[in-house]
Amino acid sequence: MDDSGLKTRRALSFGARAAQYAEHRPGYPAEAVRWALEPVRDREQVRVLDLAAGTGRLSEALLEEPVAVIAVEPDDAMRTQLLSRLSGLAALKGTAEDIPLPDERVDAVLVGQAFHWFDPELALPEIARVLKPGGVLAALWNHDDDRVPWVAGLADITGTGVRYSERKHDRADLLPENDLFTAFGQRTFDHVQRRTAATLTETIATHSVTLVKDEPERAETLARVRAYLDETPETATGEFDLPLVTIAARVRKL
Repeated sequence: MDDSGLKTRRALSFGARAAQYAEHRPGYPAEAVRWALEPVRDREQVRVLDLAAGTGRLSEALLEEPVAVIAVEPDDAMRTQLLSRLSGLAALKGTAEDIPLPDERVDAVLVGQAFHWFDPELALPEIARVLKPGGVLAALWNHDDDRVPWVAGLADITGTGVRYSERKHDRADLLPENDLFTAFGQRTFDHVQRRTAATLTETIATHSVTLVKDEPERAETLARVRAYLDETPETATGEFDLPLVTIAARVRKL
């Protein structure tokens, strides 16, 4: 399978474990969400689109802010989880390349853990279409903080291929340049997720690189993960903090 085919498989893999994704994936720190919204916070009746909303982890954080939230998610199983957890939230079926909203509908578009799955040549003009002038596009990613030795050891086992310590963290690596947007900025935010050896293993089971493996390989990977966590002093007993870093990048529509 070529790289594009594998990327497509990974992008479409999450619905098979939507309930586990909803239960075990980390949320987003309030500080990161507030920074993303900062350029439009003084507007009246701020409307925010959570694009590729998944099971609603980012929507949860947005609902704590004084904004109106609309979610768009293509996967039926993921959207069902979102609606069951966040009743009353408007959640529409759609993609970043075909957003089911009218022109200039929202003040901000936020994307949690998903922008890398988009086709930017199609998605960026579509996002610009639904944004009001001066509106914000912000992308956020949670990363395990592999600057911590035991987390680096875990990454060696899982083979996620995306390490926080090895990312370039430049614009091309986050939000590609586009003449529809300006004022690029980025920040990082430290936070943690409370885990046990069992629940962190379940979290890793929801990663796309794990989901696309065949069943014997997936089971073998998860068994090695659990053995590592059971044998590592920081994670062997009870609950512990998984150190995370949220990378946030934002631009504004011209």
